[in-house]
Amino acid sequence: MDQNTPAEDFEKQALTEHLRELRSCLIVSFVAVFVGFCLAYTVIRPLGTWFFKPLTDVLPQGSTLIFTSYQEGFFFI
Repeated sequence: MDQNTPAEDFEKQALTEHLRELRSCLIVSFVAVFVGFCLAYTVIRPLGTWFFKPLTDVLPQGSTLIFTSYQEGFFFI
């Protein structure tokens, strides 16, 4: 009977086995990031509407928010 610890098994793996394991971990990571991005993209519009509602409620009738650069939406007071 062979009673190797996981560390010993890891050291006995060939380079191609390590690369195969790395590839599978990277694929799982990329899929998780993609799914997270898709979920975040579906809720960004309602979240932005909710976040800017107090500001848009006090704007004069017929006016809108204007941001000249991407980060300006996060730096209003």
